[in-house]
Amino acid sequence: MRVLVTSSRNTFALDLIRKLGSVGHTVFASDTYDGAVGNHSRFLAGHLVTPSPRFETDAFIAAVSDYVRAHDIDVILPTFEEVFYLAARVADLPDGVELYAGSFADLARLHDKASFQRLAQEAGVPIPETVVVTSPDELRAAIDGFPRYFARAAFSRGGVGLLTNTGPLAGKVPVEDCVPTPEQPWLVQPFVDGPMVCTYSVVVDGRVTAHTTYKAAEQWAHSTAIAFIAVDSTDTLRYTQQLVDTLDPGFTGQISFDFVDHGTDGTPDYKIIECNPRPTNGVILLEAEDVSRAIEGAVDQTVVAVPGTERQITLAVLADAFTEPLKHLPTTLHDLLHVRDVGAGWWDGAAMLWSPATLVHGAKISHGDRKEMLAALGDDIVWNGEPIEGMREADAAALESVHAGRV
Repeated sequence: MRVLVTSSRNTFALDLIRKLGSVGHTVFASDTYDGAVGNHSRFLAGHLVTPSPRFETDAFIAAVSDYVRAHDIDVILPTFEEVFYLAARVADLPDGVELYAGSFADLARLHDKASFQRLAQEAGVPIPETVVVTSPDELRAAIDGFPRYFARAAFSRGGVGLLTNTGPLAGKVPVEDCVPTPEQPWLVQPFVDGPMVCTYSVVVDGRVTAHTTYKAAEQWAHSTAIAFIAVDSTDTLRYTQQLVDTLDPGFTGQISFDFVDHGTDGTPDYKIIECNPRPTNGVILLEAEDVSRAIEGAVDQTVVAVPGTERQITLAVLADAFTEPLKHLPTTLHDLLHVRDVGAGWWDGAAMLWSPATLVHGAKISHGDRKEMLAALGDDIVWNGEPIEGMREADAAALESVHAGRV
């Protein structure tokens, strides 16, 4: 295959580039700035700097289309929320190129956390009690109804902007800063005790071809994971297939879920929290050949990450060490010494040396817009449920249907 991996700033995008390139595929990358880590992998045949899909959608689609034609690309493999802009404008992409993603209607239903809760109900996947609120008054009434609560916007990602009175993030976001509206509602749920468990899957024609289930051994600012360990996938694989079957039996793409496990050791009891209809760091727990065969649909049985497999993002672990109390240092040192880094064995170290460029990119945006660093890192490629420039009437109608179908 000749593959274009978009939003190459992400560590999991770099991992996909390395894995696909190492098994013989011709790989290209793109992002909105040249310093994205994936743009500098030795496994690339070339890279492209594009306009922002969020702020310059027409120009983004034109740039990607021109590059696809110039390099005879077979597959566009999105890795972040540019997938929504590509899916909404898929008719404008060159003939013959495959967008490796579900339809815009499916992706929107998955991404809107409120409509996703209904999908989970229909699929028979356990979810916490959920209240959808569309005003500050409704938000206050909802959180007053739960002794311990957890709330976030229907369109949010990366553990940013979480409103809670429980755990390490309690009180970090003032309730006064949270302004739900009918266009941008919030979800309020009881705080569920237990560790977060995440999944990543490749799906081809409605069948899960690869799957990982993992816990975050380390987190940056108590939100974004930077070290990962694979755990048993029996329950989450079943739930993932149920969700795909309910959503669209013909779905093809990458999909990730977050669960909370409030069971006991050896007896998990999962409740699903949200969906990211794109890859996440779970891909780094799979082997290169398995990822390649899964994407091509060339597996007889689902490829599953081996429980106990561990990976970390070393530069992120080091950065996190400077933000944690001194008592956290032994854990950091243990991880640096004993957990395999995502770049180990690739002889591709120059790519990760560009990591500071990604942080600088986010810092510039966060400083200018007074946003949190984690939110700013993806600000030019996210989608928050608004109509997309140039989208088809059918997709606009599907978006309205998604909003109307919230819990």
